[in-house]
Amino acid sequence: MGPDADSTRPEYVDFSVDDFPGGLESCLEAILMVADQPQQAGDLARVLALEEDQVTAALQAIQREYDGDEACNLAPRGFELRHTARGWQFGNRAVFEPVVSAFVTDGQMARLSQAALEALAIIAYKQPITRAQIAAIRGVNSDGVVRALSVRGLIREEGTDEDSRAALLVTTGLFLEKMGLESLDQLPQLAPFMPAASDVVNQAKD
Repeated sequence: MGPDADSTRPEYVDFSVDDFPGGLESCLEAILMVADQPQQAGDLARVLALEEDQVTAALQAIQREYDGDEACNLAPRGFELRHTARGWQFGNRAVFEPVVSAFVTDGQMARLSQAALEALAIIAYKQPITRAQIAAIRGVNSDGVVRALSVRGLIREEGTDEDSRAALLVTTGLFLEKMGLESLDQLPQLAPFMPAASDVVNQAKD
């Protein structure tokens, strides 16, 4: 940490990366795991109250670890830490695309999982919506089910959020076809499925 770190430390940063198992590298992995878009090293450094060079070096070390080392008999991981002009982000290695596609497209006509149905319902009623917003509503990272829905052709990206610059997700024509709808206006109203206000109050009291 540089000499001026305390003066630039955000008020909400009341920790040191050394307090956590694995230190800085593990902290970066935890952040990137939930990020729905590439992250710049400078932004990560600000969040962690560290110098940008320190964060960049840690990211590069993680990247090398995932790439493996034939000399040490270490195979590359199935995922990688990519660095582009937009920043750092986890992604599947291109060589494994046939494996991933076989998994997410297995049984195109099969029933969607409960998690996929939840994500699809959120997108249908809240669109356009970002991955982070879906995760916030569901309370769990939803990147996997979002990819599955995208591969099945039920959702697609359309534009970006003005504030976060994250991709916005919407449903497709295939979604309407599968639902037997002509337009989104024909989606069932949610009101009949919502709990009564009195029930919510009673649950809160309990």
